[in-house]
Amino acid sequence: MPAISPIDLLFRGNARAIAAYLIETTDGPALYDCGPATTLPTLKAGLVGLGTDLSEIRHIMLSHIHFDHAGAAGPIIREHPHIKLWVSERGAPHMIDPSRLERSARRLYGDEFDSLWGELAPIPEANVHIADGTVNGWEAFPTPGHAIHHVAYFNDGTLLGGDVCGVRIQPETHILPPTPPPDIDIESWHASIAEIRRRSPERLALIHFGITTDAADHLDRLEERLDLWARRVGDGMEADEFVRICRAEFGDAADLYELAGPIEPSWQGLRRYFDKKAEAAQASE
Repeated sequence: MPAISPIDLLFRGNARAIAAYLIETTDGPALYDCGPATTLPTLKAGLVGLGTDLSEIRHIMLSHIHFDHAGAAGPIIREHPHIKLWVSERGAPHMIDPSRLERSARRLYGDEFDSLWGELAPIPEANVHIADGTVNGWEAFPTPGHAIHHVAYFNDGTLLGGDVCGVRIQPETHILPPTPPPDIDIESWHASIAEIRRRSPERLALIHFGITTDAADHLDRLEERLDLWARRVGDGMEADEFVRICRAEFGDAADLYELAGPIEPSWQGLRRYFDKKAEAAQASE
């Protein structure tokens, strides 16, 4: 089993919302995801607490390019240009030039963008490598569904699951399938989970949040919840009711789950998924 240590990034002052992981690779220490730039001081402090610092990190292995997973990568590599970044082929151009992502995100988040995510910085193309096949002793493979540019990593029973394995704030047992816009695809998500199952993982490292050791049961319940949420939206449930019902199911942990995986954007992503399917069906008639 490779050494893997979660670092709580204390997003917006809250424990157990976003993690990064210090992991062992065949080419030295690496970060699995790195959080947003707003949590970079906490990441640095967490590494010191584990007996290392960013100067000793050799790689950042990204699950996908959403800001809560990858936003700090540019500032980190600007400070430590020896670090190699691993990302999907679809995500790589946006890490080299994040300006398009930033423009669209600033329209979405408005004045909250800077307090949520902080600085985005371009990464030199020479530092960017495609996460496919063997990456520093880990098997990297595509896992679309939550995002078209999502990849997972597997090594000796441990699966680095990003968001394709859902949100489960340890030690809670609730599972939230994060389905925000723009490219949620339910069929692709189920296919990705099938690829994960094929590797028979014993442990799932979740960015939101912690390591679960009941992998098979977790994946079963994730798929059930994903289909339940999709049915609700597909059957016409409106956003307010969707949020109310989902929050009630999370009970006392609702606020923390909302911080890690906001529920109304999940409704929006599923609504967009069904609208796109309807448009495609109409175009084919």
